[in-house]
Amino acid sequence: MNPPIKTIHLFPVLDQKLIELLRSLTPDEWNLPTVARLWTVKDVAAHILDTHLRTLSSARDGHAGDPPGAIHNNQDLIDYLNRLNADWVSASRRLSPQILTDLLATYCPQATHYYTTLDPAATAVFSVGWAGESVSANWFHIAREYTEKWHHQQQIRDAVNKPGIMTADLYHPVLDTFMRALPVVYKNTEAAAGTVIQVSISGEGGGDWFVEKQATSGFSVTLKQAKVQDQPVGAAASWKLTTQPSNPPVAHTTIEGTVAWKLFSKSWRRQEVLPYVQMEGEQALGDVVLDMISVMA
Repeated sequence: MNPPIKTIHLFPVLDQKLIELLRSLTPDEWNLPTVARLWTVKDVAAHILDTHLRTLSSARDGHAGDPPGAIHNNQDLIDYLNRLNADWVSASRRLSPQILTDLLATYCPQATHYYTTLDPAATAVFSVGWAGESVSANWFHIAREYTEKWHHQQQIRDAVNKPGIMTADLYHPVLDTFMRALPVVYKNTEAAAGTVIQVSISGEGGGDWFVEKQATSGFSVTLKQAKVQDQPVGAAASWKLTTQPSNPPVAHTTIEGTVAWKLFSKSWRRQEVLPYVQMEGEQALGDVVLDMISVMA
């Protein structure tokens, strides 16, 4: 069982650094493009404000807002969230950078305070879908929100060339949370039970993570199927994130920490990140992680 990731104590640090960053920007820097595709620095700042206001309105205040309509699958949810995001960013272009910054200075601390009132072990209002969960604990929901706060601020810092949050204490929890999606990205990957794959992120804040093919009890696998799959009779395989793998890894993928956040937040895709990747062992298995996405929209 992987332990909970503690992030709530880092929210005020990110909030303070964000406001300091935004107050330091020149008019030209507010209009610079970011890795968030069509969004400028100002657009990303507006999106950060939107996530805080939506959290306070829906989760804290119980305000439903416009209903999403029929959500039949994950893509319907992503489309709905993308529409919400685009609508807000478009409307916020009427606001000045000063107004945006003042609003963030007001509502970032309020959202952070709301998260401190939640029981970490209780069931969250929203599950972490990209990690394959239909029900999540509050600690994981909060960690997911931490990754959102961090990577959007980093998008701004990347655009204006002002580092400051890619430190071990602030960046490692982001990567640790992102890696909870490893079993999901590997779920359709065939391998014998006991197969271990190692993913490493280099640089400050990086680390090593392992995903292992498990043999779990079940009665739907026949003797013939078990022999084909090289698994015990009565076993079905699944991938599991682990800190103590049973075997040496058969594949080891290392990604430079300076770009890993861009890959897992969907700002870059595999073609862009490949020059920053090293693979050892069975490349077909190690390559799968480059398709991992640890955000919803």
